[in-house]
Amino acid sequence: MKIVKNFLYNASYQVFVLLIPLITTPYLARVLGPTGVGINSYTNSIIQYFILFGSIGVNLYGNRQVAFVREDKKLLSATFFEIFLMRLMTIIIAYIMFVCFLLFSKQYQTYYLMQSISIIAAAFDISWFFMGMEDFAVTVLRNLLIKIVTLVSIFSFVKSKDDLAIYILILSLSLLLGNMTLFPNLKKYISKPNFKDLNIWQHFKPSMSLFMPQIATQIYLVVNKTMLGSMTSVQAAGYFDQSDKLVKMILAIVTATGTVMLPHVANAFANGHHEKTKKYLYTSFQFVTAISMPMMFGLMAVSRKFVPLFFTEKFVQVIPLITIEACVILLIAWSNALGTQYLLPTKQIRAYTTSVILGAVVNIILNVPLIALWGAVGTTIATVISELTVTVYQLYAIRKQVQYKKLFTDVSKYLVAGLVMWVGVYSFDVMLPATWLMLGLEVVFGATVYIILLILLKVQILRIAVETINSRKQK
Repeated sequence: MKIVKNFLYNASYQVFVLLIPLITTPYLARVLGPTGVGINSYTNSIIQYFILFGSIGVNLYGNRQVAFVREDKKLLSATFFEIFLMRLMTIIIAYIMFVCFLLFSKQYQTYYLMQSISIIAAAFDISWFFMGMEDFAVTVLRNLLIKIVTLVSIFSFVKSKDDLAIYILILSLSLLLGNMTLFPNLKKYISKPNFKDLNIWQHFKPSMSLFMPQIATQIYLVVNKTMLGSMTSVQAAGYFDQSDKLVKMILAIVTATGTVMLPHVANAFANGHHEKTKKYLYTSFQFVTAISMPMMFGLMAVSRKFVPLFFTEKFVQVIPLITIEACVILLIAWSNALGTQYLLPTKQIRAYTTSVILGAVVNIILNVPLIALWGAVGTTIATVISELTVTVYQLYAIRKQVQYKKLFTDVSKYLVAGLVMWVGVYSFDVMLPATWLMLGLEVVFGATVYIILLILLKVQILRIAVETINSRKQK
């Protein structure tokens, strides 16, 4: 039940982190327009490279390392300070590199400067520590107030397209303040170490081993917007960004299991419970399949009606992007279960790194011709193919470690349920008028049909859930 509780906390946190821009999206789409949204997307994609190089894989490495040593308070304290101070230094170097970039940049200097606060914020991001401790409540509760203030600030100070810099500043400062609020919670876990005994750079090499896959991951997460902005227009980057935001919000619910399971599996693996790690994988794979399948088909079915209602008619070009990109919900759910929840905690870094590098290479190679041919649609197609590449390679990498029959248990049933749901929801979407009420009815109808079909098809995940609840009651 602790895993379920942590999943709910982390899912809430991930959704909440993305909730602010999504709540404000209809407002900002009207106030800033495609150009303003595109400039924000493009400049932020550049800033993400500096954050990436400054962070050097600490989020994944720190999470896993804390999970390994959390029973020893003295070692835990030393580990935290060593990793934190190491990233503080690398972030400082990254910011110096940003300043050099800014000196040679001829466009959007003000916006880049506002965005750069996010680089500073990355230095104080210690969420990896609490995730390694499996204390997910603190990251939710301590950020709640900051996010509410952010929401109020956007509606209070962003009134026209001339307020784009203010909007970027609000987002960057909220990120910094949100990270700072986590520090008071450290005192119940760690004590003051002997700073003379700290060996900061012992973590550099193993952290770098996780840095390479993060570089590759970031490439096909961010380079799309960078290439679109450079090869076509910032408006095209803005269209893709809106589609990407919506898909990422849905993915946050699915991939929350990865952040929760990584320290749990890492701890089990460290204690020699290797068969238990495989059992976790089988169950988790079923779970993410069960929840990602209806999300994928549901988003495809309602995109035609949702986009004009949510983003306004100015963003109708987002409709085909969302319809295509929805495919990555299932693909990333699978690669998250295989990679983040199994390969990383079991120290199979090479296989994980290879998979994401392959995905990044495929993405870059396909982006050039596909953007030239179809613009934002081409980028979306390249994204789907790159995610497929990652998932297929990870499945290949674990072929001798797991039983595919167990891994793909009931996948065909989820697929049938998802397809039937899609047919029903899409039919209603075409017939019903474009209002929020009708859209809500479509969502409720789709969820009901899917759940009923899972019950009728007797999928295993429902039995596992019932057994878990019953065993909890008996305790």
